[in-house]
Amino acid sequence: MPRGRRSSKRPYGAPPEALDVDRALGGRRSESAADGEWTVQHVRGGAKTYTCPGCRQDVTPGTPHVVAWRADALLGAEVAVEGRRHWHSSCWQARHHRR
Repeated sequence: MPRGRRSSKRPYGAPPEALDVDRALGGRRSESAADGEWTVQHVRGGAKTYTCPGCRQDVTPGTPHVVAWRADALLGAEVAVEGRRHWHSSCWQARHHRR
């Protein structure tokens, strides 16, 4: 059986780097808050303009932001993903302090 080339990215015998879970999941994580369970994903920016539900201002194309949807939606995960919203990162972090 032919042997493949050895990787030149790390020295032979060196331990592998720790897994960056956030990167492996595409920046997606779960959050628990007073308003329920959320799936939150950080994105680098998109090609569209969205309206942030926190401040009602535009999230302009190319702006890094947060996309969030309910993880505990009553009608299921598919409906929850359809109801996802794009937030400015600071608005997402501050959403509980406004009440």
